Amino acid sequence: MKLFQQLLVAPAALGLLSPLSAFASEVNLDAISKYSEDNLEIDGNLFKQNSPNNTLLSGGEGLVDDSSDITGGFSETTTASFGVDFLVGAVDGASSEATAFSYQMGIGLETSFTGEDALSATIDIGNGSGAAAGSDGLNFDSTSDVLTLDGLTYTFPVGGATVMVGDNTDISAVYTGACAYSAFTDYMGNCGTGSSVGVGGSGSTAAMSYAFDSGFSLAGGVSSDPTKILTEEGTDIYGIEAAYTADSYGVAVAYSDNESSTFWGVNGMYAFDFATISAGLESEDPGSSTKTGFFVGLSFPEVGAGSLDIGMGTSANYSSSDTEYYTYEASYSYPINDGMTITPGVYIKEGTTDQTGFAVKTSFSF
Repeated sequence: MKLFQQLLVAPAALGLLSPLSAFASEVNLDAISKYSEDNLEIDGNLFKQNSPNNTLLSGGEGLVDDSSDITGGFSETTTASFGVDFLVGAVDGASSEATAFSYQMGIGLETSFTGEDALSATIDIGNGSGAAAGSDGLNFDSTSDVLTLDGLTYTFPVGGATVMVGDNTDISAVYTGACAYSAFTDYMGNCGTGSSVGVGGSGSTAAMSYAFDSGFSLAGGVSSDPTKILTEEGTDIYGIEAAYTADSYGVAVAYSDNESSTFWGVNGMYAFDFATISAGLESEDPGSSTKTGFFVGLSFPEVGAGSLDIGMGTSANYSSSDTEYYTYEASYSYPINDGMTITPGVYIKEGTTDQTGFAVKTSFSF
């Protein structure tokens, strides 16, 4: 351990030689010398300069402005959040009925420059293996175990409105919505209004929202191919939403156009003492016959130590001449602690071949 002490002190000693008088008051040698076998944790404050002049060791004077702060690390307004989901599940009736393990991890970074704006980045990684984790079920991220930038946005106020610009993000990121149901499968997301109230994006996105004091809000935006913005060669998506929310109920109406189809959607919720009911209805016009789909679900917030969600709806939007198929699901979320939740769930998806899936998802947030 004496050798380790010497290695720690040696760089500081070399810096003191040129010249010794200039740094004797800046490097906390007394704190460094107190390092011992009884204190194996190195505190970064031991090497912190006492003088605010930010003079650099090893002859680096003048390379940075004297007023700059070279403490390093995140700024005080930068935060990072992390979420990890583990999934074990299988689907009877799928192309593969084997039980599979999947994972996904999301990293959220956010910083503010004025206290009212936010620069946000979302990074995802996952393997998305197995039918329960794929497009037939929970749609876990599948990035081949490679970190992928999932979204980059800058949000800032303009007057009383909030403006968002970014890449690879949804127009509905600024929507209010009125769906209180916690979906287990993708079929139930946004209360069955995923193409209207939950409209996505096709690349570069610009959107704006305004919330009135009365509980009423308006939002809308456009998303385009980043290399062909608002041109005939690219695909543009437009969306607008109006919503009203109160303490125990809410309703949202939205319209979207992706150039191949237009959508109208409405979803809402009402909270009773024992449960909350959520419902959604969406209409799709692809230029031929109109298609519709619906959803209804119940959320019980206090069932034992957890919460129970039960829902059913159409598996897609169907025209009057189509054969309609339905999806049913039930899930129970049990919080182990503030950062860990276990959610077992089961779903049945009708089709030419019916599918029954069962999965257990363990979620961590930190």
